[in-house]
Amino acid sequence: MKPLAQLDRRGVQAVLVDIDETLTTGGKLTAEAYGALERLQRAGLRVVPVTGRPAGWCDHIARMWPVDAVVGENGAFYFFYDDGRLHKRFQDGAAARAEKRARLDAIATRILAAVPGCALASDQPYRETDLAIDYCEDVPALPLEAAQRIAEVMRQGGLTAKVSSIHVNGWFGDYDKLATTKRLFAERFAIDLGQANRAVVFAGDSPNDAPMFGFFENSVGVANVRRFEKQLSEKPRYVTAAAAGAGFAELAAHLLGG
Repeated sequence: MKPLAQLDRRGVQAVLVDIDETLTTGGKLTAEAYGALERLQRAGLRVVPVTGRPAGWCDHIARMWPVDAVVGENGAFYFFYDDGRLHKRFQDGAAARAEKRARLDAIATRILAAVPGCALASDQPYRETDLAIDYCEDVPALPLEAAQRIAEVMRQGGLTAKVSSIHVNGWFGDYDKLATTKRLFAERFAIDLGQANRAVVFAGDSPNDAPMFGFFENSVGVANVRRFEKQLSEKPRYVTAAAAGAGFAELAAHLLGG
């Protein structure tokens, strides 16, 4: 991973950013990080959070934050706010989502029995498509081995499973953050991310960001990504000196020539 200063900011037109411990710091969205989002958008860059957080949160983010769209629940959907209303694009229809949620409940019961100390994520009631198991957000922190065991039980149940900095997320389907981000840019902005790769920067911090790290030439890890270095199937090309939200603000300042 190279120092951020080596990232060539010329021609960058869009910034994609994970939320938990990339944009936030210790679970809080700082004024510095939020201001960095706003400065990027005001400078004419497209700004899109790409997160594992739930539909309920993403409704608020798309409406209220200085962003152009949001990808949520690890790629289950994208939302954007335009012409005074919220637009939603899900991978699955409403009936399919309801049927899958019922199946997720049984898997959740197995996980809670298999991994003592974990719990349903506090934001689970606001999710449309996936199962989020908390291993260090609102429960006493468990080791990464416990998170990997949770992911293993999810996969045994037929789920795609990804470890984030706070949760393990599982869902039925083969989509991920990258697939839905590509769909968003094609449908909403008429941009092929394969062709426009170098015009986009992605910032993240954990294993569920690996598909994004691997795809984007301008992929950036905030400094705390090093916690997961051994678990990353794909690593970011660049890394900030600062961690979490301060690292994102560092990235924004670099892109804006600050």
